[in-house]
Amino acid sequence: MPHSALGLAIRAGGLFDGERWLSGPVLVVVRGGCVVAVDTSGAAAPEDCELVDYGSRSSVVPGLIDAHSHLALDAARPMQQQMVDDSDEQVRAVIAANARLALLAGVTTIRDLGDRGFLTVEYANRQASCAAADGPFVVAAGPPITRPDGHCWFLGRPVGTVDDDTQLVKSVGELAERGVDVVKVMASSGMGADPHDTQFDRAALSMLVQAGAEHGLKVVAHAHAIRAIADSVAAGVWGIEHCSFMTAAGVARDDELVEAVAQKGIYVGCTVAKPRADMSPDVLATLEPYWANNAYMHTRGVKLVCCTDAGINPVKTHDVLPSDMAYFASEVTTTIDTLRSATTVAAASCGVADRKGAIKQGMDADLVVVAGNPIDDIGALCRVQAVYRDGAIVDQGMR
Repeated sequence: MPHSALGLAIRAGGLFDGERWLSGPVLVVVRGGCVVAVDTSGAAAPEDCELVDYGSRSSVVPGLIDAHSHLALDAARPMQQQMVDDSDEQVRAVIAANARLALLAGVTTIRDLGDRGFLTVEYANRQASCAAADGPFVVAAGPPITRPDGHCWFLGRPVGTVDDDTQLVKSVGELAERGVDVVKVMASSGMGADPHDTQFDRAALSMLVQAGAEHGLKVVAHAHAIRAIADSVAAGVWGIEHCSFMTAAGVARDDELVEAVAQKGIYVGCTVAKPRADMSPDVLATLEPYWANNAYMHTRGVKLVCCTDAGINPVKTHDVLPSDMAYFASEVTTTIDTLRSATTVAAASCGVADRKGAIKQGMDADLVVVAGNPIDDIGALCRVQAVYRDGAIVDQGMR
């Protein structure tokens, strides 16, 4: 995706800039991979710019950000089997294919929260060093920290698998040496096991957060269990993924804990889960209160990030974020807040708000052109007309 020698001017009927909707005609001017101007006056494109006019019925939005994904996972296959049995070359091919799928759907930035053997970190480094990136920008956690027989143990080994809390500091040091951008810890078990159980106590999580800070790394906690959420908040984590408020009796909610999450400014990754016919009754019973809790957290000022957990099962392909956003909007908040959630709020949660998630002067020109107005119909996000990564159009034949 080489940059044109000319500047680029993109005209459309309207634009969501990451915070607000701007009625058109709009003109986004790009030079050297960055946005240099956004015009709503109807002015002509600069003479030294190539003009691409998508028409009055099209809109421009910032490249979407999926803040919880697993590029190493082939959604069509069982996680454990592929992570244990596949070769590194097979996993590299899956990462590249998933990244292309996400990019074509308008996902230009991904935070990968668990890979195997630092292969996604490797991919992220390669993309960052390319003169012309052919995939999303990736914020990578590498292997997550978990227990030897704990949740996603097949991702954590060997660096992230700890059976003694004193190994936590060593593990964080090794992750930092391998160039991760964030630390992921499995504070609780997963939904397939006993999600109300914890894997690390408050003292261990505090030790982990302190070790991360010493290396300039923030910690994001996978936490379904209400006790794991409370311990993560007390330990000072940057973000909590899932935040399901699970107890032995099912989903509950602790309003004081919600207030603490809001007051501390902790980001909550709302990994979208839609009811499906193949779900067990036990799992289905958790969904209604899960969504009610997310809606409540939003009203209390918790910084919710709509994200996917892409790769974990067949419905979680890596192009699912736009349709997941539509479901999030139907269950949690307004359309414009949903758009913010997967752009500006997600960028802040991933530590890239200085470059990504908004269309304004000085930001990376990661742009998506869609058919329709996503404020009136969020389904427009699924009608992608063009994707630009660093100001270069993505080849739609990449599939």
